[in-house]
Amino acid sequence: MPKLNLDPKRTHPLVWCAAIICTIIAVAVIIAGLVVFIGYMIIHPTVPFITITYAHLDNFNYDQVGQMDIQITVVVKAENDNAKAHATFSDLSFFLYFQRLQIAELTADAFDVLKNTSTELQYIVPSLSIPLERTAMEEVDASLKQGRIAFDLKGAVRTRWRIGVVGSVKFWSHLSCQLKFLTVNGTSINSRCSSKSN
Repeated sequence: MPKLNLDPKRTHPLVWCAAIICTIIAVAVIIAGLVVFIGYMIIHPTVPFITITYAHLDNFNYDQVGQMDIQITVVVKAENDNAKAHATFSDLSFFLYFQRLQIAELTADAFDVLKNTSTELQYIVPSLSIPLERTAMEEVDASLKQGRIAFDLKGAVRTRWRIGVVGSVKFWSHLSCQLKFLTVNGTSINSRCSSKSN
């Protein structure tokens, strides 16, 4: 008559080792998450951002052949509202457009902004004679009749900040502004705008 073996099968030592390692990793992840969460709640960090604080149309010439010459001054302000972390801005690249025609690119080397401070970058953007297509010429004609003209400024900058135990955090800040000017004296009309982060 066959006999039943009721002795439990012994667990292999490698299985126990794997279970212990997984438990240690899980506990470490939970502790790290708690540290990051508590650090975030204590510091309440804000994402550094870019703002256009000033714009002026210094020069605007247009002839009936369809050639346009401009010069625009733009002041870009990099702001870091964090009281406990300095920020780094890098890969800054903004493009100036008129009617989807790229006129210039605004760039800057990587730079730091200290805690709770800001840094201003001033750009004087001249252009060579820009040949305009018919639709752009019609837009310039309409703008001259209205006494105002608009340009688009679009681009992005990478922001990075380090907060104690929370670690290093990186974001891309995207900027999309319409710069409007009076054609008679180049004064800007509600040109202030700020970046959005993701």
